[in-house]
Amino acid sequence: MAKQLTDNDLADVLSSKGLIVIDFWAEWCGPCKKISPIVDELASEYEGDVDIYKCDVDENSEVCEKFGIRNIPTLIFLKNGEVVDKHVGTATKSQLAEKIENNK
Repeated sequence: MAKQLTDNDLADVLSSKGLIVIDFWAEWCGPCKKISPIVDELASEYEGDVDIYKCDVDENSEVCEKFGIRNIPTLIFLKNGEVVDKHVGTATKSQLAEKIENNK
């Protein structure tokens, strides 16, 4: 299961080393609901290797502003606090796993 990211946690996440994936979503977003189980599966599979978070865009405006989130679902890939990749829209599990592997 992916961890929850809030505005209060942003500084800690940005200071983390290694790859971090953040899934920006909202409860009312159909495509977000489609990709959510995939993100949770990847979080379980990469536990201890890659930190995967979900961020509710309706409740965490500071995080959304920091990364310029305009569309959801959006997944950003951070390495040592810097954005190294981004994916907007739905995706298959294999597509997201490939992005994780390419950015580890």
